[in-house]
Amino acid sequence: MAKRILFVDDEPMVLTGLKRSLRPMRAEWEMVFAEGGEEALTVMDQQTFDIIVTDMRMPGMDGAQLLKEVQKRSPHTLRMVLSGQSDRETILRSVNPAHQFVSKPCESEELKSRLARIFALGDLLKSSDLRELVTRLDYLPSLPGIYLQLNEELSRGEPSLQRIDELIGADMAMTAKVLKLVNSAFFCLPCEISRASHAVKLLGLETLRTLVLTAHIFEQFQSPLLSADDVQQISDHSLAVSQSARTIALLEHADQSIQDGAFTAGLLHDAGKLVLASTLGTRYGEVLEYSQKANVGLYAAERELLGCSHAQVAAYLYGLWGLPRTIVEAVAWHHEPAGSFSTTFSPLAAVHMASAYHDEKSSSRLRDRTQVDAAFLAGIGCAEREAGWRSKLDGEEVRHG
Repeated sequence: MAKRILFVDDEPMVLTGLKRSLRPMRAEWEMVFAEGGEEALTVMDQQTFDIIVTDMRMPGMDGAQLLKEVQKRSPHTLRMVLSGQSDRETILRSVNPAHQFVSKPCESEELKSRLARIFALGDLLKSSDLRELVTRLDYLPSLPGIYLQLNEELSRGEPSLQRIDELIGADMAMTAKVLKLVNSAFFCLPCEISRASHAVKLLGLETLRTLVLTAHIFEQFQSPLLSADDVQQISDHSLAVSQSARTIALLEHADQSIQDGAFTAGLLHDAGKLVLASTLGTRYGEVLEYSQKANVGLYAAERELLGCSHAQVAAYLYGLWGLPRTIVEAVAWHHEPAGSFSTTFSPLAAVHMASAYHDEKSSSRLRDRTQVDAAFLAGIGCAEREAGWRSKLDGEEVRHG
């Protein structure tokens, strides 16, 4: 079945240009063009769409208002902004309802590539109801303690950017959201940003203050399924994996981008557990109960009862948000790296090894019990490296423990 895309812009010439440039895709995509928000909603009342791509500044209903309405009426529809308006106010107003931002003028190949990548994400998450659940999300749930500390720091008369950097960098949800922002086309950066510390500096204090205190882009985690100790365990495990993944990348003399990607993917790799616990309710409670009764890892329990895992859920969301592909890949396949197309050392290999290493040492009910894939390591030429990695990580455990 052809994918369906709705393009919205109040300028007929812009829509004509889009029709012309995307004509070669007509066999794969069914495209509809609407002049303004009201017309777009009328069309959506009559047809369903996989993606809506809208301009921001339009008379009557602007792009941010339109996407908020689409989010309510058609939560399964993916939401993209294609706009020449790159001012601070535009970014702040569209940061929650939009999954991705593309700046005008945009080369047709770039737009086609972004749309194709979004459609390809469907292969990560087969469950249509879970795809809709993830598509609804404005944010990932943040750890309560860090969330409160960040709000307190930003409410000060002279907040410390260094302290804000430390807090955001210690929270998987906040890290993902700031990376979504700085990797959007509105910032026109020459390369992808993979570290939260870089993102914080680029956004700046005033933008962060507005985002957190006014736009409310972060929300604290709430779920009766997980205790405070459970949430802390996820946080501690994620921080440990991020540091160990970077250590492994350093041992491999990987370039800075791989080191940064390994660190960030390690921090983000288990955020899907928080997403599922906070959104699925009793359904995820059954997963947790099954994991204990059947004495299997949480990853296996999720696959058995949900047909997917926390890794796929998180990777799907990160892909929608336009995070770097190496991070999405590492999160998606950190339990089963052989399922990826990776043939060389990458953040995926570092996170897979680091996650399995720390999982072996865990007694938490949330552990996944996933073992290192020796065949995968052999396939990327690292079969003989595992022992050295373990030795180094053991040394760091002793030094820090």
